[in-house]
Amino acid sequence: MQAASDVDQTCGMSIAIDVVGGKWKMHLMWVLAEGPVRFGRIRRKLDGVSEKVLAENLRQLEASGIVHRELYAEVPPRVEYSLTPLGVSLSEALEPLEVWGDANRDALAPRSGVAAC
Repeated sequence: MQAASDVDQTCGMSIAIDVVGGKWKMHLMWVLAEGPVRFGRIRRKLDGVSEKVLAENLRQLEASGIVHRELYAEVPPRVEYSLTPLGVSLSEALEPLEVWGDANRDALAPRSGVAAC
């Protein structure tokens, strides 16, 4: 466990990358920025993600305070995921990155091998 002084010295970029790092978390942020959404819809929007990986990433974002999981006591049960206020602020912080990606798509996409959104 890190001492408080070590945590205070951690670079903000490191903290942000720890929260959204990995292949799917920023994609999840993009989907959840549209509003509350059910698991199946997220999976349909994120072509190529497995159910297991999606569930793990949602749990990690929930543990970080970025995502809220709402369970509705219905038959059958319904679960919706949405961004918390902290998640909304992170989503807003990521918008310039998306703008940059859109502006540089032609120069970077052929080399990056990144799938379309």
